[in-house]
Amino acid sequence: MERHDTHISTVLLAGDWAYKLKKPVVLPFLNFSSVAARRHFCEEELRLNRRTAPDLYVDVRPLSRPLDEFLRDPPAALAASQAAAATDWVLRMRRFPPGALWAERAQAGRLTPADADALAAHLAAFHAGLPPCTTAPAHGLAHWVTASLEAIAHHPDRPVWLDDRRFAAVAEALHGLLQALGPWLDARRADGHVREGHGDLHLANIVQWQGRPVAFDAIEFDADLRCIDTMNDAAFAAMDLLAHGLPTLAWRFLGAYAEALGDQAGLVGWRLWVAYRALVRAQVALLSSAAPEVLVRYWRCAEAVLAPPVPRLVLTQGPSGSGKSTVAALARDALAAQGHGVVRLRSDVERKRLHGLAPTDRGGAALYTPEATRRTYDHLQALAGTLLRAGLSVVVDAAFLRQAERDAMHRLAGEVGARFDVLVCEADPARMAERLRTRQAEGHDPSDATPQVLAHQLDTAEPLPTEWAGCCHPLRNDGSLDALQAQVQAQLAV
Repeated sequence: MERHDTHISTVLLAGDWAYKLKKPVVLPFLNFSSVAARRHFCEEELRLNRRTAPDLYVDVRPLSRPLDEFLRDPPAALAASQAAAATDWVLRMRRFPPGALWAERAQAGRLTPADADALAAHLAAFHAGLPPCTTAPAHGLAHWVTASLEAIAHHPDRPVWLDDRRFAAVAEALHGLLQALGPWLDARRADGHVREGHGDLHLANIVQWQGRPVAFDAIEFDADLRCIDTMNDAAFAAMDLLAHGLPTLAWRFLGAYAEALGDQAGLVGWRLWVAYRALVRAQVALLSSAAPEVLVRYWRCAEAVLAPPVPRLVLTQGPSGSGKSTVAALARDALAAQGHGVVRLRSDVERKRLHGLAPTDRGGAALYTPEATRRTYDHLQALAGTLLRAGLSVVVDAAFLRQAERDAMHRLAGEVGARFDVLVCEADPARMAERLRTRQAEGHDPSDATPQVLAHQLDTAEPLPTEWAGCCHPLRNDGSLDALQAQVQAQLAV
């Protein structure tokens, strides 16, 4: 048997099973002092976590014999325990192997871009299936931000480096965001974005199970901590990826999550939510007497997101098959590595969304009329403006074959004070046509472009203005991915 303790639970690992007991503790945010309370919260934990991890969470069982006897009994015998004689209650789970937690995988350098995409899909599907919460307090977030700040401010082990000046800077920034975003948060709540989510999505509560990421160990002890904005819920995982030094995975995940739900506008609150989540983990680090570097990691994460760099607006430009989507993804990663919060917007995905289609649904001619194209670019511009004003950098993956489309984005960058760049994607026409044929055969790409569309684009594309030479960066995409990545990084490093 192995034993693992937190400040509120004990987990015993025996054979193929994990047995979790609640500690009889009373803390400012929970009360496990009675047997009845511990039974209730074991059952709540089972209910909540079977939504995301049904294979891991098995049942709740009464403990009516000494613990060593309980653990030695086979599962069939365990079921015969009598609830009336229970002195405690045990949540039974399937045991996962060492190294499966995402916190462990992050420290070992074993998380991949595919993992970030899979987590985004997992959480988006989970959140999309939840009904809105109708009973959550309207100002719960402000309460919890204040509670975390006060807990850290008055903790006897608060380190010397976290002096009053440094503490006040984070506290003032968070309270300023709460005040500024208050009406927007209320509108999000009215629109149904507050749902009974997970509430504690740091990397130690995500496990690689049977080849895919699974969220587990949702907060069971306080509904107010899990009945939250869905983007607030997802931001916890993004924050922990940032805190673990994985910014490209953090923004790949959060952007893919927002795109899957069509909720890029929900990222307006990113600084508030990411900083708040870093604050929560800093509080836990103090409460659990974690290693000093853990508190440093999370406090620095909060400071960084509260003071982001000047945002950048980056456009791709070029015909279908020239590699714009690949370049856009590389640009997003390059900006994330520089410390930007950054989101990629894809015209093919948003065009389909405006017509009620999934990204890989095949659209007809109605999707590509001049009016449909104008509507798509207007939508991209509106989204980009919303995100830039929230302090995010934006990479727009679109053809931008007409100067009017580029001019609109250029004006937007000037209005919001963002730096403006155009990554001009170039490749051999025969190679571009071959890429389109391969893409169509595979059927996994949102683009509907064909070699015939490419030929039309090459004939009708409007040239870039010569006066834009300083912000237009040609990229040759006939070589390897590594070579293309080096070009993108070089152009965005200046």
